[in-house]
Amino acid sequence: MLRIGIDIGGTFTDFAIWRGEPAGYADVEPMKTPSTPPDFAEGVKRGLLALLDAGRIARNEPMLIVHGTTVSTNAVIERSGPPLALLTTAGFRDILGVARLRLDRPTDLFATRPAPLIPRHMVHEVEERILADGSVDRPINREQAVEAARAAQRAGAAALAVCFLHAHRNPAHELAAAEAIRAALPELDLVLSHEVWPQQGEYERASAALLNAYARRAMSGYIAELDRFLAEHLPRARLLVTKSNGGVMSAAEATRMPIHTLLSGPAAGVTGSAVLGGMLEVPALLTMDMGGTSTDISMIRGNRVMSSHDGRVGDFPLMMPVTAIEAIGAGGGSIAWMDGPVLKVGPRSAGARPGPACYGAGGTQPTVSDAYLLCGFLSEDAPLAGGLRLRRDLAEAAMRPVAAALGQDETGAAESCIAIASANMLANALPFIARLGVEPSELTLMIFGGAGAIHGPLLAEEMGIGRVVVPRVSAVFCAFGCLVSDLLHDAVQTVHGTAPDDAAIAATFARLRDDGRAWLAQQAAGLEPAFEYHADIRYAGQSFDVDTLLPVTVAEAGDRAGIAAAFHAEHERLYGHAHPGAEIEIISLRLRVRGALPSPGGTGAARRPGTAPVSRSRPARFNGAWHETPVFDWASLPDSWQAAGPLIVEQETATVLVPPGFAAQLGQFGDLILERRR
Repeated sequence: MLRIGIDIGGTFTDFAIWRGEPAGYADVEPMKTPSTPPDFAEGVKRGLLALLDAGRIARNEPMLIVHGTTVSTNAVIERSGPPLALLTTAGFRDILGVARLRLDRPTDLFATRPAPLIPRHMVHEVEERILADGSVDRPINREQAVEAARAAQRAGAAALAVCFLHAHRNPAHELAAAEAIRAALPELDLVLSHEVWPQQGEYERASAALLNAYARRAMSGYIAELDRFLAEHLPRARLLVTKSNGGVMSAAEATRMPIHTLLSGPAAGVTGSAVLGGMLEVPALLTMDMGGTSTDISMIRGNRVMSSHDGRVGDFPLMMPVTAIEAIGAGGGSIAWMDGPVLKVGPRSAGARPGPACYGAGGTQPTVSDAYLLCGFLSEDAPLAGGLRLRRDLAEAAMRPVAAALGQDETGAAESCIAIASANMLANALPFIARLGVEPSELTLMIFGGAGAIHGPLLAEEMGIGRVVVPRVSAVFCAFGCLVSDLLHDAVQTVHGTAPDDAAIAATFARLRDDGRAWLAQQAAGLEPAFEYHADIRYAGQSFDVDTLLPVTVAEAGDRAGIAAAFHAEHERLYGHAHPGAEIEIISLRLRVRGALPSPGGTGAARRPGTAPVSRSRPARFNGAWHETPVFDWASLPDSWQAAGPLIVEQETATVLVPPGFAAQLGQFGDLILERRR
């Protein structure tokens, strides 16, 4: 079946098309169209119509469209959602304002706490109380819950979130409140915290319920618009939406639970990296997704994507499992500016409109992309995706004020901008990999995104990484990640405070498996589930817990001794020490269910042995000196091709920079592999 992956970026909307050809990954076709902010759906529709007009897809053929979108994320960051209200346990009206009593920047005397998602007057209290063990201390006052919902509606609330104390242990009162409110106010949109993510942490759970309610209207409108378009133009298409954990879900599920899409954009690229890394048999990867606005890095070890429970969307926590990604405010569109005598790059970006000055679309501020052009990494003679031709004169004009402030010419200032952008990335990347207990020399850097193939090798050089992989579809790699993503669902049960024995652990995992099978059956019929078991564990009295992957036999048997051994081993790996004799606390048990979908694999590439590579040359600037640099056409490279840098490899959607000190060769699937020369 035809599969189309779609990812919306700040500058371009990317497409990856695969028809199920035997050559798999080698036959994935890329395409880019300009993004259309603020109506991003328009760019998706234009791209699909372009594929139709070009005959690359047919109106009535069955297809699976897997789409990554930032609609829900933008609604939260911009605080552009509908007015909301929250029902909570009497005495806990200030749950959002108090939060965790921590400052994000405790050494900043001018730091301020972010405003809650809703004001205090939209938080309503209800008489009820469930204790930490799940027993009922005070029955719920149903009439008070209905009256609070009426008051919220009169105040303008379009949706209502309900978060009662300890509902993760016993959701009876949330369910009772919902039953009463729906009977009295059937038109009011309700979100229950235990249905979103039933884990301890009242502030985080309340935030999750509000975030889901906040994003629901934006996502439902967006999905409905795409559904109408597909019904008219591609009636046999089925739509799936990417998730923050690196998987996908049905469009109906995305409409009901849009919170799972809030960090989904960059997650698809990491999923694609894990798949390609497995094909290339690379054990440890650092991924780098550099677009027009930002750079996202992540880690893959043993073909496993690293997860995090400390995600943030704007000012708000997201405690459910998400792909562990470090966002850096440096992209191809990042603006260079002078802070007094100091040159800075980012975090402000020229975005898609007007874009970098060299795009000729009205931008006048210097960006990293303008610096690439001035240093010869990009060329006026080689158009970008979509036929966009760059203008050196506009880049020079934009860079001139920065050059004057630095006492350099425009080219020198451009090289300084690139160096500052690299330093910004380095300052974030090194602590990130250190937290995961990995040395840079152990890693292979996989780079993608519109600007990743240019800047990635420069970052590898700074970090001491000796091997770089540039995927053949690097410029649309997040869209490729959509193609290879599976149906993926996470479930959790908090057990802290219950001291579960072996039988209780086994029973909990059995119930989570049943829930996982039911979820997968709702998404697609006939898929065989695969299960992955985790536990959040800490030493008694420790202030943080460790996500521990459990062996299948240990988890299904509820073997506490085996679970403790797995925790001690992970603690040793992360922190260099463990205490096998110490008491442990199991905080939560978690299960991940996967339903594998057909996707392109690594079955070899149909290349053209012996073809002479097409090359020319242009001056490019490295380390303060100009080099006459060969420029190769990626499509013309034969299987046996390899060459030493400096050199540049171009294709329609990407430009790859191979700096001095690196050599490049064509990989078995058509990717470019860069190795540091000893």
